[in-house]
Amino acid sequence: MNPKNIDTESVQKIILEQGILPLYFHKEASVSLEVLRAVHSAGVQAIEYTNRGDEAVHNFKEMIALRNKKMPEMRIGIGTIKNLLQAKMYLDAGADFLVSPGFVHEVATYCVQNDVFYAPGCMTPSDIIAENVGIRFIKLFPGNVLGPEYMATIKDIFPKLLFMPTGGVDTTYENIKSWFDAGVSAVGLGSKLISKKCMEAREYDTIATETQKVLELIKTIKN
Repeated sequence: MNPKNIDTESVQKIILEQGILPLYFHKEASVSLEVLRAVHSAGVQAIEYTNRGDEAVHNFKEMIALRNKKMPEMRIGIGTIKNLLQAKMYLDAGADFLVSPGFVHEVATYCVQNDVFYAPGCMTPSDIIAENVGIRFIKLFPGNVLGPEYMATIKDIFPKLLFMPTGGVDTTYENIKSWFDAGVSAVGLGSKLISKKCMEAREYDTIATETQKVLELIKTIKN
């Protein structure tokens, strides 16, 4: 378990305040670390690293070590968690929160019992019933397939839940505003924000600049 004892409420508060949850993966540890530095310099205080490659665990541990030395206020979560074994492994490695592409009941139950922030990926009301085990924050996935109209339709059915669309959310004012108007509390941004092109070209200043722009954009929308 995370030795810092980061609770659900504290992580949720940070994500809601910044209005976005950036997410990425790169097979090289050096790139993963530089992207972390870039988004942190832009003002991000919570980020998701995705468990998508053989190098993910090693890279994640390097990121946690850097965070502990240079940016202690940063919250680093791990995404693409598919089972309880993965969840416990990354929590032991220092993860502050967990995100899944689907609703994993055993992970949800474990996180609720141990006060760990967990955002399951949900697509249908049958998934969103995750609230029955105590989940309060839903990753609406895939966002580009469902769309803001879907969000607006289900919001009244689940008034106590917080929603974050992920997958295909764009960085434009119009797209982000349409989601917030529909009732979301944050948006998950992956390749539209931290592009593979920028990572391969080592354009970390561009990543920082674009991230800062989106943070300011969301402030404007929320205000």
